[in-house]
Amino acid sequence: MKLITDASAEKLRGGFYTPEPLAEFILRWGINGKADCDILEPSCGDGVFIEQLRDLKLKYNSIVAVELDETEAKKVEQIELESKLVINDDFHAYCNNTLQRFDLIVGNPPYIRYQFFDRQQQIEAGDIFIKAGLTYSKLTNAWVSFVVGASLLLKDSGGKIGFVLPAEILQVSFALQLRKFLAQFYNKINIISFEKLVFPNIQQEVVLLLCEKNLTKDHNIEHIELKDASDLKTLDITRLKSPQKKVDFKTNKWTFYFLEQEEISFLENIAKRRNIPTLGKFADVEVGITTGSNHFFTVPLTTVEEYSLQDYAKPMVGRSVQVNSVVFTEQDWEKNKFSKAKAHLLTFPDKRNLNQKNGAVRYIAYGESLGIHKGYKTGIRNDWFVVPSLKVSDALFIRRNNLYPRLIINQAGAYTTDTMHRVFMKQGNDINALTASYYNSLSLAFTEVSGRSHGGGVLELMPNEAEKILLPYHPDNAQLLLQIDDLIRNKIDIEEVLKITNQIILKERFGLTESEISLAHGIWRKLSSRRLNRGK
Repeated sequence: MKLITDASAEKLRGGFYTPEPLAEFILRWGINGKADCDILEPSCGDGVFIEQLRDLKLKYNSIVAVELDETEAKKVEQIELESKLVINDDFHAYCNNTLQRFDLIVGNPPYIRYQFFDRQQQIEAGDIFIKAGLTYSKLTNAWVSFVVGASLLLKDSGGKIGFVLPAEILQVSFALQLRKFLAQFYNKINIISFEKLVFPNIQQEVVLLLCEKNLTKDHNIEHIELKDASDLKTLDITRLKSPQKKVDFKTNKWTFYFLEQEEISFLENIAKRRNIPTLGKFADVEVGITTGSNHFFTVPLTTVEEYSLQDYAKPMVGRSVQVNSVVFTEQDWEKNKFSKAKAHLLTFPDKRNLNQKNGAVRYIAYGESLGIHKGYKTGIRNDWFVVPSLKVSDALFIRRNNLYPRLIINQAGAYTTDTMHRVFMKQGNDINALTASYYNSLSLAFTEVSGRSHGGGVLELMPNEAEKILLPYHPDNAQLLLQIDDLIRNKIDIEEVLKITNQIILKERFGLTESEISLAHGIWRKLSSRRLNRGK
């Protein structure tokens, strides 16, 4: 795995190599007693898989090791191992030109963004996607094309791949078509995750992706979570022979499979069984305002007063810590305003209508001295200081959540930046009922399933994902709003809130049984606890 945040030579080569316990386990699982495997490692790095193959004295037929970096390739050349061929080349080019096919493909592919590929690598990676019937995107990461390419190099009779991959394979949108490809291409998929970070020096969660193609019509998947990499020593490989969960070809994220089959079946069927709609039936969710420079356009009261910007300063809420309730009132905004919070959004008109006599001209000149006008977003505007899409929403949905996700009524009429999503009610629906209806274990569970977790235990949702959350809307739920708001304002544990809301929203108004409510609550607790544990 190679984490690329800039274009330094070191990072383009990569510097995070596979711990031995992971390489050992993948090889033991992959070979599993066979003596005639033809093996490929598409990005061999410093040769840890090669060394483990030697040290474990595993039997095999041949091994090909591909490595782009010449220095690393020479190191692997020095490892004494029979029937070994080291190829100093880019894997994408090798994949597109070789006629050889393999029984087992293992490794820890590079984690490199598309823009860090040279032009030829982009072309070769694109060709791999075309062969697989997939669409190549500039959002695609190198590890995606490595997994697809490796799959295409398995023998027609079947084979296995075993990779160390970023855990984002389970949830990110750019890997969606990869997940669908793997689900169709392989008959058995096992995912092994770890409670503790395998690479302690970086905030990157990894998983082992172990896939087998055997030409049957079955498509099963299983998830196993271990405490850390050392637990691989005692993990019985036979557990991976028969994954139990049927692949759901409709699901977009594989975090779904952290759950037990009973929980998965519940989530798959509850909407139809109890006639529960989604949030998108009642409201549209859009990203917040993209200013191009929140630092410049969102300001505290002191800046408004210093530059006499009162004509252009509008109420704004930009951070979740500025909202401690379910209803964001004018009083809440006033409290933020007189604190040090950036509670104002600057909404300048175009140059023709700008008042030349107040402080706006001076503040805009200050922005230009900082180079704000040359930014990616600001630089394409006719007047760089005019922020587009200035709409006030009915409600706010926190984009990145911690303890639990939050939907908040925007009673203050505040603008928000892209740190929050804007929620606009559809005609004929009540904002109070909508907001109160969200605070139940079923909706929170679907929020965890729909979103993705990041380092630090953060849960992030995009607008289209928020619209897919199951929402047991009922007009009478509006009566719960003040009680929910009061409890959350007073920092009452969300568990206590859900004890009240689940009984009324789920049981009384939608007919869920105590068993179903318990299942929904357990799913939410399991997924949120798993996410939050990674933030510790």
